[in-house]
Amino acid sequence: MKLLKNYQALRYIVIVMALEIVAISINFFYAPAKVAAGGATGFAILMNELVGFDRAATVLVVNLIMIVLAGVFLDRGTTARIAFGSIVLPILLKITPSFQVLHDRTFSVLVGGSIFAVGVALLYRIDASSGGTAVPPMIFKKYFRISPALSLLAIDTIVSLGNLATEGLEALILALFSLVITAVVMNYIETGLDRRKMVYITTNDRIDDLKKYLIDGDKGFTIMDVRGGYMGDGREMLMVVLDNHEYNHFLRGIHQVDPEAFTIAYDISEAHGGTFF
Repeated sequence: MKLLKNYQALRYIVIVMALEIVAISINFFYAPAKVAAGGATGFAILMNELVGFDRAATVLVVNLIMIVLAGVFLDRGTTARIAFGSIVLPILLKITPSFQVLHDRTFSVLVGGSIFAVGVALLYRIDASSGGTAVPPMIFKKYFRISPALSLLAIDTIVSLGNLATEGLEALILALFSLVITAVVMNYIETGLDRRKMVYITTNDRIDDLKKYLIDGDKGFTIMDVRGGYMGDGREMLMVVLDNHEYNHFLRGIHQVDPEAFTIAYDISEAHGGTFF
């Protein structure tokens, strides 16, 4: 991410790549399946099915309206960040071929939702946006303290209800299912793909042996002074951050040093910075 901040041209290349991922999810999966799963792109699919409007043109019109709203109600930086993606996405939707990749409608929505989530999550990770219905939640948050996640879900649900007028109840169910899939995948990506374990370890009388085990294994650790609530005695607790695949081997090693060692493990999404020895 630091590299992207230092080289703006590279940042814009990544934004375009992320927007193209979004365009692929629409043109290869959602549109052929005739399922509108919220957002400006979903609205464009509905308009295409109902009155034959060009999807890219519809997204462009919606995004231009959103840019104006952002300019009126939000700050210049946010408006500028939204504007680039809002203009580029309709262009990519227009130039990207559109055809049916998967014939199974449910599978198409599942894959499309996952791909869409990757594109949008990548935009969020570099503080960019594709515009569209992401703008009203920002305004609601600023002026009414309404959670963006809640207002965006409400907007997407309203757009998804339009499936009843085009493809019926099945399309609506698939659209809502897609929103769930997208949310799950986005949450996983946004909270970090480099997931790790944070382990706390203490023992009654083998703490020095545990330290030696960690040092011999080239494991960084942090020492904390703690006190037992029942006995009131002071002791040291060690904190270690591990890659997930190291955890089971590490735990076995700890129990070989002291079978009675007390350990607590947490799942963490990311760890940054140096190691403390």
